[in-house]
Amino acid sequence: MTITLFSMINLYTIGFTKKSAERFFDLLVSNGVTRIADTRLNNTSQLAGFAKADDLKYFAKKVGNIGYIHIPEFAPTDEILSGYRKKLISWDEYEKAYRELLISRNVREFFNPNDFNNNVLLCSEDTPDKCHRRILAEYLQTIWEGVRINHLV
Repeated sequence: MTITLFSMINLYTIGFTKKSAERFFDLLVSNGVTRIADTRLNNTSQLAGFAKADDLKYFAKKVGNIGYIHIPEFAPTDEILSGYRKKLISWDEYEKAYRELLISRNVREFFNPNDFNNNVLLCSEDTPDKCHRRILAEYLQTIWEGVRINHLV
């Protein structure tokens, strides 16, 4: 089977922390995002406010006709995440462990790049610098042709 790729895949990333719902949804709508790909390990925390999974799915559809999918295969493991948060591993070790996790999960085999054009990779961190969504986007850029990453802040 031949997979036809978009000439360019626009892949966005966003974090909801330190953003009002208005700012968050304005960024999605103004950039033409068609689906939120939730990459969080825990997407049901009460601390997530408007970004709690069920609420986010509802608001995204109502505000911008934007779809929602939770992709746990894109989330770091609790072991990797807590290791970094507890300062048991460095950021460089976290990045390496997370990339190795993506490879071991065969992301390349299970996801079709065509399905991710105009998607946004969601996590909680307000900026992409030290967030797994940036690492994920860069990884996808290496395994899929024509991916342009846009960080929405």
